[in-house]
Amino acid sequence: MKKTALVLVLAVAAYAGKAQTYIDALTFSESNYEGTARTLAMGNAFTALGGDLGAVSINPAGSAVAGYSQITFSPGLSISANTAGGTLLPGETAPSSFGNRLTNRASRFSVPNFGVVLNFDTHRTRGIKNISIGFVSNATDCYFDNPMTSGENAETSFMGAEAYFANGYDFGDLLSNDAYNYSSAPWRTILAAQSGMISNLTDAPTEYIGASEVINEGDNSISLGGPLYQSYQRQNYGAKYDYVINFGMNISDFVYVGANLGITSFNYNSSVRFMESAVDPEDFLIEFHDNETGENIRTYFNDMMYDYRYSANGAGIYGKFGVIVTPLAGLRIGAAIQTPTSLTVNETWKESGSTTYSDSGFDMSSETPLGEYSYRLISPFRANFGLAYTFGTYGLVSMDYELCDYSTMMFKEIGMQSGEFDAENYMIKDFLGTSHMLRAGVEIKPLPALAIRAGYGLTTAPDKTTDADGNIVYAGQLADGHALTHKVSFGAGYSSNGSFFADIACSMTKYHDEFIYPYDDYIIDASENTVTTFSPEILNRRSLWNVLLTIGFRF
Repeated sequence: MKKTALVLVLAVAAYAGKAQTYIDALTFSESNYEGTARTLAMGNAFTALGGDLGAVSINPAGSAVAGYSQITFSPGLSISANTAGGTLLPGETAPSSFGNRLTNRASRFSVPNFGVVLNFDTHRTRGIKNISIGFVSNATDCYFDNPMTSGENAETSFMGAEAYFANGYDFGDLLSNDAYNYSSAPWRTILAAQSGMISNLTDAPTEYIGASEVINEGDNSISLGGPLYQSYQRQNYGAKYDYVINFGMNISDFVYVGANLGITSFNYNSSVRFMESAVDPEDFLIEFHDNETGENIRTYFNDMMYDYRYSANGAGIYGKFGVIVTPLAGLRIGAAIQTPTSLTVNETWKESGSTTYSDSGFDMSSETPLGEYSYRLISPFRANFGLAYTFGTYGLVSMDYELCDYSTMMFKEIGMQSGEFDAENYMIKDFLGTSHMLRAGVEIKPLPALAIRAGYGLTTAPDKTTDADGNIVYAGQLADGHALTHKVSFGAGYSSNGSFFADIACSMTKYHDEFIYPYDDYIIDASENTVTTFSPEILNRRSLWNVLLTIGFRF
């Protein structure tokens, strides 16, 4: 059964001519803090704690808590693991497609944190006792995964779907040299025609058949010629960073306030490859008519390949304001609010395809021009609240709650507003809502120079849908719990009697389930307007390991 939440569709951009969907808005707006090794080890539950440069992005008031200046540098290693495979349709005991559930791993180095904060003592006993000014760079998301899977499919095909959605477009127009400039057809439809994935039916220039399909004798119906071996692979990489200029004040060791002028910058890259090959090419007989000789030439379909490459980068400015209060000895209460970020996003994308036959003289390949587009994205408000308690010099516990209403995101044109994004903005409101984040951390100091830490985080997915009674249901409320992101972490720290300190941390994030549809449903009962045969659905389960080392100096 098709899922209604947590859906990513391959190459939506190819159909739209640009790549703006509510999934893109969510991807570029989410924040998954990394910070320093200390904040990572404690689950980034630092809204009420502060005192660490990794916490400055969470609560700007945190820089004022420490009564000293400090500088940190945090190199790290990320390891992504993806397990992907087909899902079961009702009544199935094994997936009808993508039955080879594969696990794939990849690793990369990064520097999630770098920063310096200068603390100035006013030498006052009351009022503003300290002022802090600093610059901090913290990673706030990691785009890094590589799912892959394969298997046989005897029901549907990528090329069959392309043939169905090409119906109504003139074949001559699709093959013209300037089709990408003047045709109203989606780029992927043009590519499918020019790379030999689809062809028009005889004497029907606006009706199509895929290279994987055959015409059945008798009723002239079109169906898949035979079993296909299909494979899917996607590679995503990139990161999002917040660069903040921070200002903080310590007021009577009772109230700490702070503000960030932040710049969000991200780069996101994705490449998708989808392949189909005939298990037995003789199931896929194709006859081409030679207009010059008047003869029909017979050949057989072998395989096809489709590639889609997409890149986006963006930057925007925001403000963040925070406060930490210490009403009782050991007790700390914190809160922070972040304004929406107005991001300018620049995208590029390109597609290519090829089809081969038993007679190589009919092999075809093609690629689209480079697509380019720029727009604005308004990210939502974020608010976080924290409560912490310190047990003298022996340790502490901390808890955070953060919420973000993604339904308030909005696409905007650059320049004159023309309503171009009305449909996308309605989809944001219809399919997205509030995400809730809970974070908890603990630190124990068995020795003055040694700290042992652990943390946990839980994030609910903001995707929403409606149940049979029309009630809104959030993905995070699903009974199977697979729409939740879990994060566990642990680490240790050393602090010398001088200025040097070092921390190490390891975290594991288990992301919510992702459902990928390589191509849309296309076998439909026209009289009932219902899908009679579902196209494949891939379940991707992703986990991300981060190992982080922070080296710092206090002065």
